[in-house]
Amino acid sequence: MDECPCQSGKPYEECCQPLLNGTRTAMTAEQLMRSRYSAFATMQLDYLLTTLHPDKHDQHDENATRKWAQQSDWIGLEILHTENGGSDDQSGFVEFKAHYRQAGSRKVHHEKAEFKKHQGSWFFVDGAGVQPETVVRKNPKTGRNDPCPCNSGKKFKKCCGR
Repeated sequence: MDECPCQSGKPYEECCQPLLNGTRTAMTAEQLMRSRYSAFATMQLDYLLTTLHPDKHDQHDENATRKWAQQSDWIGLEILHTENGGSDDQSGFVEFKAHYRQAGSRKVHHEKAEFKKHQGSWFFVDGAGVQPETVVRKNPKTGRNDPCPCNSGKKFKKCCGR
């Protein structure tokens, strides 16, 4: 048994395959997110429209989705955070990073995806890209020739800055 492309650690046959072939439905927003990633990875792209909220079907670009999936080598999925989206919830969010390779270059798609239940089943509603946070230094940057902040008496470049 092969490991599931969604990197849940479970075999594909027990994880996303039953969702993709329609023998089981997602119990949580995260399960649906994982199965949608697996749909990209296994080129089962009809599943993406099937699991798109009915109010959003007019926004689905099948050709662009197919092109992106075909031109990408799907490396793995990283679930960063979930907000609601449990079996008893009606809506939820899943923040994730989808890692892939395109034209020989590694890329990351970082998104916060919204999910809602419709007639008892989970559907993907929309997603927004997540921008990296700007790092703000609390102290001035240590220069190469400054004394090392560890108080060794050496220059930074000869001590901790190697």
